[in-house]
Amino acid sequence: MNKSGEVKALYMSNNPETRKPDELTNGRTEIARMGEVDQFSVEELDRLKIISGSMQNSKILNIFRELRTQLLKTNKKNNFVCMVTSITHGGGASYVAGNLAAVFALDKAKTSMLIDANLYAPSMEKLIIGGAKSGITDYLSDPSLDIKDIVYATGIPRLRVIPIGDNGEGAAEYFSSDKMLYFINEIRTRYTDRYVFIDAPPVTESSEARILAEIADLVIVVVPHGRATREQIEAAIQIVGKEKISGLVYNN
Repeated sequence: MNKSGEVKALYMSNNPETRKPDELTNGRTEIARMGEVDQFSVEELDRLKIISGSMQNSKILNIFRELRTQLLKTNKKNNFVCMVTSITHGGGASYVAGNLAAVFALDKAKTSMLIDANLYAPSMEKLIIGGAKSGITDYLSDPSLDIKDIVYATGIPRLRVIPIGDNGEGAAEYFSSDKMLYFINEIRTRYTDRYVFIDAPPVTESSEARILAEIADLVIVVVPHGRATREQIEAAIQIVGKEKISGLVYNN
């Protein structure tokens, strides 16, 4: 299960996060109401290396569809928060996280959210048209910000993105805070058909990824082909814990 790439997002003007929580749990009816600013063309998605239902390379699409099937089977079709991390920097975690979010959003009965928590190589903010005013680190450090202030629409229907933000100093403490636990619970439960994916730094090289692994429901570890030793893979599994790891994805 391989290849590597990046993701792209558009600014959302019609923000469903502004609705009250009791208005956001109506499942498929609410999903159908989610406003979209624009949609990427097949050519744009191909350049961004993001899968689509119309892409020519059906092999890659089917790989991510199979990953989706396995994740749903493992979690008995309940929604979840999945952290995606790599063994090393540049190992392809952002590509896998972005495309997992995209393949879940292909299902019109589901929504997905992609959180950029990779402090050392953030990739989401540069892809938001018009720029992002705030991100996850700003929300965690600024009491005046609400969740709705950091959620942006993408050019993919039913996919939302939260960028890293500008306040990365002390992120390890922010990620381990009660506010972070509240945030994760809120975005998981606000939509019953929402699946959340966290793009995290390498778990063997950052304390932030280890903290995020503890609050995620499950973890996928991306193993870059030819760039990770058996010892590194075993160390990653030990750090995360076998009970949290849903699988290893090998990236070429």
